[in-house]
Amino acid sequence: MALFVQKYGGTSVGSVERIEAVADKVKRFKDQGHDIVVVVSAMSGETNRLIGLAKDITDNPDPREYDVLVSTGEQVTISLLSMALKKRGLGAKSYTGGQVRIHTDSSHTKARIQSIDTSKMRSDLDEGNVIVVAGFQGMDDDGNITTLGRGGSDTTGVALAAALKADECQIYTDVDGVYTTDPRVVEGARRLDKITFEEMLEMASLGSKVLQIRSVEFAGKYNVPLRVLSSFQDGGGTLITTEETDSVENPIISGIAFNRDEAKLTVLGVPDLPGIASRILGPVSSANIEVDMIVQNVAADQTTDFTFTVHRNDYDKALAILEETANELGAREVKGDNKIAKVSIVGVGMRSHAGVASNMFTTLAKENINIQMISTSEIKVSVVISEKYMELAVRALHSAFELDQADSVAE
Repeated sequence: MALFVQKYGGTSVGSVERIEAVADKVKRFKDQGHDIVVVVSAMSGETNRLIGLAKDITDNPDPREYDVLVSTGEQVTISLLSMALKKRGLGAKSYTGGQVRIHTDSSHTKARIQSIDTSKMRSDLDEGNVIVVAGFQGMDDDGNITTLGRGGSDTTGVALAAALKADECQIYTDVDGVYTTDPRVVEGARRLDKITFEEMLEMASLGSKVLQIRSVEFAGKYNVPLRVLSSFQDGGGTLITTEETDSVENPIISGIAFNRDEAKLTVLGVPDLPGIASRILGPVSSANIEVDMIVQNVAADQTTDFTFTVHRNDYDKALAILEETANELGAREVKGDNKIAKVSIVGVGMRSHAGVASNMFTTLAKENINIQMISTSEIKVSVVISEKYMELAVRALHSAFELDQADSVAE
């Protein structure tokens, strides 16, 4: 029999009825003889409620006290789920992150896991208990409660699976797997049976919201088989693994990701001198603004046009910084556009197939969609286009790469 770490998100435990349903699911696995460690999030909406309480007191809550507050949401869930499991005749023990000895650094609100003591968990598993662990949290050297930041419960699940050498980490959520693209945009989107860590990392970083990047990175680093499943319907979900399928019938492209939260900034007529990129981006970076795509063009008059993208929430702040920098550099003009989107095709098959980018560009041209920027890696091609054409672009590319065919999905 196997050892599974199962993580259930906020929607999966969003009510007492749903917690009871999770208990039923866990019992089915336990009845088959498997060892189970369950990681849970706070009930849907609870963390936001707690954050709201903090904001009612102060706009800048103390990070240590903030972590003490928001970590309580998961504590409610572990207790309720343990009660539900015991009601079904199972041995169950609930643990906070600190109790299960998830040791982190002291970076409150965004702590990093440093080590996990598995001795208590292994002892409980040997006694036949289901272990129920609060996700999203740990404890530092001084005994302070810490939280792991965005996607923290996924990270907890993967970290426990790695430490326990689990057979699989199962992420239960409100979708039944990883799709070729968002089914809300493309009706013919298909669930993938398998995808590589590399592809999933690209998909997550490019806009896919199924898994947080950090948990995928962790799983890839420690080679933890990761499976995305639905809490609300049965099915095999999507397995995320290091193994690449080598069938000649597998698609070149595994999926299409998109992101509306993009903005573009351009400084025109900058002197083409060594270090100019650093002088433009340095102040932006110092303001803690993350830069995504970058394009630089040198004109015949020995000036350069420098374009980059940032998150749309950072647009106004970055534009103000860039205008000040442009004055210092003697640039001709600064332009901005916060009505753009990024569309990306992703697939390990690009490594062995030529013409993928050309097919993408031809498809967009047929739809009269202008490409403003291009970025590539070994397994992805991203383009920036006008936001109003985003859904049209995704549907056209999904069809062009035959992702809507049932037999194109990797087996």
